[in-house]
Amino acid sequence: MRVFQLGLLSALALASVPAQADHHQEASSQQAEHLDAGRWVTLGTRAGPVTSATRSQPANLLVAGDQNILVDVGDGTAGQLAHLGIQTAGIDAVFISHLHWDHTGGLAAILGLRAQTNAPPRLKIYGPPGTAELVSGLLASMVPGATAGYGVPGAPRADIQQMTEVVELRDNASVELAGMTVTVRNNTHYSFAADSDLARRFESLSFRFDLPGRSIVYTGDTGPSAAVEDLAKGADLLVAEMMDVDDTIAMVRRNNPNMPPQVAAGMERHLREHHLLPKDVGELAARAKVGAVVVTHFAGREVGDPAHLEYLREIATNYDGPVVIADDLDVF
Repeated sequence: MRVFQLGLLSALALASVPAQADHHQEASSQQAEHLDAGRWVTLGTRAGPVTSATRSQPANLLVAGDQNILVDVGDGTAGQLAHLGIQTAGIDAVFISHLHWDHTGGLAAILGLRAQTNAPPRLKIYGPPGTAELVSGLLASMVPGATAGYGVPGAPRADIQQMTEVVELRDNASVELAGMTVTVRNNTHYSFAADSDLARRFESLSFRFDLPGRSIVYTGDTGPSAAVEDLAKGADLLVAEMMDVDDTIAMVRRNNPNMPPQVAAGMERHLREHHLLPKDVGELAARAKVGAVVVTHFAGREVGDPAHLEYLREIATNYDGPVVIADDLDVF
């Protein structure tokens, strides 16, 4: 676990996660002054669809005041939270950027474990159109387990339908929560024709979290996007997805040698058009004039491979501010 202070944030002594509290006793008063700046923890930093032995699927924790807020909730999120000393009952809200499984796969475990531990009802879940349908399906899948309960006849059962409150968000929506303003933009991770039924049904969202002490922009999954650039203008911290697309395509093909050609072509088109390359991250950060960049949703060569440094060089070609390729459980 690494705790970072980046660029414009260097004046802020950011509070560490609970697992490191004993190591920061001397700085506690200074940290308390800056809790309104929030803490961003990269719980999972691996881009889907290929799993990793060293990185969990995309998920983040935003600590805003006394609220623990998940921003995307990929597979493994509950276990990553446990590393921080946070149980699922301690989550106050969830934001979902889009409905791909690598960003939602951990939500079933969050909801099920909350049911088993008598967590407070009405977990607020914010997400794009289709989120209500997703959550409804997850709750329906929980009915058999809730009915069986702990196997004790006559024992009270959790009311599954009271567990969540879903708020669907679209482009330009705004939410007030935990002393901050959350602004939403529709990005380019989907490229449905503007007048199509699919465009009306689905959006892929980027979020800006304006806390009292700083602003954090999370791109979610997106290709180059004027809307995301506008959303990120002047932000203190840009948390951006980034993929080595050529490397990812080669890996998917190795793992799926029998993939039908039409499926493979669609996958490759999606990866090339709907994600950010290192140069795209640098250009976005420079045009938006952000204070620092954290790269997540990472698929590429890891530390120790010369290509890893090449990613940073490509970003730096256009952006001269601080940049970190995040690992799981890094704190910013």
